[in-house]
Amino acid sequence: MTTETIMEFALSKEFLERFQQALDEKDEAFIRQSLEGVNPADITALLYEFDSEECHYVFSLLPREVDAAILNDLEEDVRVDFIAEFTPEELAKYIEYLDSDDGADILYQMSLKKREEVIRFIDNEEKASYILDLLRYDEDVAGGLMAKELIKANINWTIKQCIEEIRKQAENVQKIYSVYVVDDLGKLVGKVSLKRIILAEDSAKIADIYDDNVVSVETYMDEEEVAIIMRKYDLEAAPVVNARGKLVGRITIDDIVDVITEMAEEERQMMAGISADVEEDDTVWMLSKARLPWLIVGMVGGLLGAQFMGLFRGDIVLIPALAFFIPLITATGGNVGIQSSSIVVQSLANPNVFAGGIVQRLMKVLFVAVVNGVILALMVFGVVMMVNRNEPLAATVSIALFSVVLLASFMGTITPLVLDKFGINPALASGPFITTANDLLGLAVYFSVAHLLYNL
Repeated sequence: MTTETIMEFALSKEFLERFQQALDEKDEAFIRQSLEGVNPADITALLYEFDSEECHYVFSLLPREVDAAILNDLEEDVRVDFIAEFTPEELAKYIEYLDSDDGADILYQMSLKKREEVIRFIDNEEKASYILDLLRYDEDVAGGLMAKELIKANINWTIKQCIEEIRKQAENVQKIYSVYVVDDLGKLVGKVSLKRIILAEDSAKIADIYDDNVVSVETYMDEEEVAIIMRKYDLEAAPVVNARGKLVGRITIDDIVDVITEMAEEERQMMAGISADVEEDDTVWMLSKARLPWLIVGMVGGLLGAQFMGLFRGDIVLIPALAFFIPLITATGGNVGIQSSSIVVQSLANPNVFAGGIVQRLMKVLFVAVVNGVILALMVFGVVMMVNRNEPLAATVSIALFSVVLLASFMGTITPLVLDKFGINPALASGPFITTANDLLGLAVYFSVAHLLYNL
């Protein structure tokens, strides 16, 4: 038995300069030697530093299985430009080393003409058939996410038959989590662990040892729903069935990690007020276009706030000290709103969290807001009294702050629920939307309280 040794790799400035020199001089010996035994993920990070033509040259010097792993690791936007450097025949050779779902992901990024040419050059007929089947589905549903490679056993097989079939089927399966059990029509009826198969008698049947309690997903199911199911039931792999219940593939945890990462990134950008999926190395125009919409919303909110303050110009002229606490009111309202909405957005990831308990949750939010509001109001009252020794001003600021905390908590809780109800990404409520709304709300409350107290 041999073990693969992965060489420790450090991507230093000196190494990059030496590697660039080797590329310029076509020093094959140095390139092969420096990358021998290096993890494909580290080689991928290295190749990001060079252009597509130079990377193509490096590919020509590496084993095909390493090239395939690197191609699969590349970020999608980078891979689109990179695969343009390869012929359909070269791409076909790399795809043969990948699982069918990874191969389909690469083909999705090609034109229809080039896609067909690549498939024509795939020597493995089974692999080509698998990929063609996957290309029928959209990328963001279970059918497009699944891999066709899996281990399955007929419910009527004996353990001896099953083990023989596992040996045949396992040649194309990199990771075996469990054996799926099907009936004579290919319909999924359950699963059985390798441990139970190994411990069972050769003459026993799969029907005697399999577990009929299996969680499966349908081909049409959205990838986010699949991620929720696999996370809820702590699955390492989930079988995929078609409309007739026939087993057609499986989705493994590594695919779902990618989906969860994409979901988290999308929500993070939405919460930051970025309306499109962009990266730091995108063009200036793409970055500007993604950020501008919510900057405009914030600007409009600021202008409305300025106009709103104008309605209370007389109060500010009479009591200039009121202006000093405007940033305190707006900042606190914004922070409380973001905290509340972020918790709700996180909870909405579990569809059952709010089922049947929305009133209780709103009451809990109210009690938390009351506790926080009272503590903050008392602290502000004490500070204003010590600094300004102005009881009406201290009362105005503390009462307004307490009211803002209550209203901002309510807004931060209810807004993502309403957006989710209408099919809008609730992460919007955790970004500039809720901040701008709470700024206006805070100003309205602050000056209304001031107007009432000073005119009583």
